[in-house]
This record gives sequence, structure tokens and C-alpha cells, in this order.
Amino acid sequence: VERAIEFGLAVNAHIAERSIFARKNYFYPDLPKGYQISQFEIPVVQGGEVSFFVGDEKKTVRLVRAHLEEDAGKSLHEDFIGQSGIDLNRAGTPLLEIVTEPDIRSAEEAVAYAKTLHTLVTWLGICDGNMQEGSFRCDANVSVRKPGAALGTRREIKNLNSFKFMQQAIDFEVRWQIEQIEDGHAIQQATVLFDPDTGETRAMRTKEDAADYRYFPDPDLPPLVIGRDWVARVQSEMTELPRVMAARFVTDYGLPEYDATTLTQSKAMAAYFEAAAKACGQAKLVSNWVMGEMSRRLNAGEVGIENASVSAAQLAAMIGRIADNTISNSAAKQVFDALWTEGGEVDAIIEAKGLKQMNDTGALEAIIDEVLAANPKNVEEFRAGNSKALNGLVGPIMKASKGKANPAQVNELLLKKLQG
Repeated sequence: VERAIEFGLAVNAHIAERSIFARKNYFYPDLPKGYQISQFEIPVVQGGEVSFFVGDEKKTVRLVRAHLEEDAGKSLHEDFIGQSGIDLNRAGTPLLEIVTEPDIRSAEEAVAYAKTLHTLVTWLGICDGNMQEGSFRCDANVSVRKPGAALGTRREIKNLNSFKFMQQAIDFEVRWQIEQIEDGHAIQQATVLFDPDTGETRAMRTKEDAADYRYFPDPDLPPLVIGRDWVARVQSEMTELPRVMAARFVTDYGLPEYDATTLTQSKAMAAYFEAAAKACGQAKLVSNWVMGEMSRRLNAGEVGIENASVSAAQLAAMIGRIADNTISNSAAKQVFDALWTEGGEVDAIIEAKGLKQMNDTGALEAIIDEVLAANPKNVEEFRAGNSKALNGLVGPIMKASKGKANPAQVNELLLKKLQG
């Protein structure tokens, strides 16, 4: 119950002061007693919303409810020739079923929503999020319609246990339903399963509606009464929520909302970013590196940021050297690579590899003068109004300085000489 309260508070939902358990009559072998304890008319969590990004576009999905119920057993079809097995080990385990309004318009949105939900429940510690073991799984109701028409007849894809399969299953189901309608067939409401081997969905049974389950209040269970003091206590003990932390990152560090939302996809990433940002005072640069090169390396090695080869302190030290113009961005990539593969101190790596930028104005002016003298055509074109001719001069200057010239300083001095 407390986990349901936590979830409700996290999505700005109403926590019902009084909710009722019901019996959902369910004549399948995965619940031998013939019914499932669930909530129907008055669920514990009512309403709420979840916001997320698809690319850089923000989306919000409204929630209908989140209700407590017991899990069923698991039917096993793969390991028995011509027969099915039943694993009843998880039957009776409490779970929270979260139901959305029909606000999702694509498989990409569905996956982004599910990933955000996954982040939230693992962040709160109310679920370990293990999809392979069934701790977190999704059912997708899919229907198609022409623009402006009423919602079509839905088919429910059951028990999707990976985001990859969710994407594939929804995409296949959408194509299948469109083809059926275009061929003149009506869509029949049904429960379907997704077969990862074929990439196809197949009907399992005609879909029941609520009346088919013959819900009635469970006579053995009293109503669940949640006092406001209980809700207040749970709220006071909750960790800082991802959306709250993201808002703080925008306010305190001046990050774009997209960056802040991405960095709060996990507690470990948020903590890493904040430690590095505080250490070097360059929040946007830290965000760029964590979301860019750091994430690329982590994904390639399939490791979490808590096991990253470059610590937050090392990243902060390197970014500090970018900010004070000791090294360029391209040199920083070499430093990062050395930190990742060999470890060590940032300044020692810069020194050993000779990566310091040339900040000696006199030496840089001498190189610029030589390049200008050797490229009179580019000089003439630039002075005639062709701004692209500048690129033909910057390249040779950087080459002559062996990449150590500060690009911003090169541009400044070059323009001064050309326009002087």
C-alpha cells in the first residue's frame, strides 16, 4: 500500500482515502482459485500524469488509475511438446497496475513513456525493474483510425517484457490492423500475444469486457482506508523525484529542460552530473560530455555510469582545462580517451601528450603573418566579401601550430589583421 501511495504522489495523482478490493472472476489455470483479488470501482490511485521526451519534443500522458491486485501464475508453452505448463510461484504476489488514457500516438511514444515509468518506479525503489523476470511488464492496447475519426477497436498485446519487443509488437499490430481494414475486414476486440521469433502478434482469446469478469466486492477484505497523516508521512520520507530534480537542474544550473530530463533518467547519472558540475562550475559543458561521449562509451561497454572508467572529479578537472583555454575541445577528446583507457591525472596527461593550447599571442601572430603571406588569393577573396575564404586560412594556421592554437584566438587575431 505504501508503494502505491509513493507512486501516486510521484505522478501528482489523488490518493483515495477509501478504496475497495474486488474479486475478478478469472477462469484460467494460472489462478486455480478461480478469481483474482483486484480493485475495480474505487482504485487506490486516481488520475495523475507522466511527462517525457520523444526526441526533443515533450509529451504528457494522462493516467486513469493505478490499482493494487495480485499477480497470476505464468503459462509456459515453449518447453512442453503439445502441452502447456503452469508456474504458480508468482501467483498471489502483490502488484500495481497502471492504466493510461488513450494519449499515445506511436510505438516510439509508447516506449518513451514505458522507459520513463520504469525510471520512476526503480528510482522510488518500489520495483527492481527487471523485465526478464516479470517485475516490470507492459500490456499495449492498439487501435488505428483515420485522422479525425473515433478511436478504433482495440487489441491488447499482453505481457511485453522488453522495450525492443514493445516497439516491434506495436509496429506490427498497427500495420496488421491497417491492412485488415483496407482489405474490408472489421477488427475484432481480442487479447493477443507477441512472438519475438516471428515478429508477429497472434490472437489468444476474444477480449473480455469488465462485465465478463463479474466483478464484485471481495467479502473477505475490508475497505482500504488511508488517512491523510499516512500519506503525509510517506511523502516526508520520499527521495527527491526525477521531475523535481530536473526542475532544480534547470533553475540551479541553467540547463535546458531536455538536458535536465535526460540526466535524471537514473539516480547514478544525476549524482555524477551534479558532482562534476559543482566541482568545475561548467554545468552545460558537463551535461554535453555526460550525454555525449560518456554515454556513448557506457552504451558500447554495456556498463552503468556508477562503473564508469572516468570519475566525476576527473571529468570536472578536464572540463576545467577546456574552460580556462588550456586545451581545445579536440584535445579534450584525447585526454578523455587516455583517462578512460589508462586513468591518471588530467594535467599530467595534457603535459605528457603536449596538448596545451598555444596562448602566446606573439608566436601565434607570427604564424598568422606567414599564412597570410603564403595565401594572398584567400586574403583578396575575403576582403572582396567572400567570408568563406576565411576557412582557407584557419586550416593552415591550425596545421602550422600543430593543432595547439586556440581557435577562438586564431579567429580574433585573423579578423583583426584582415580588417585592419
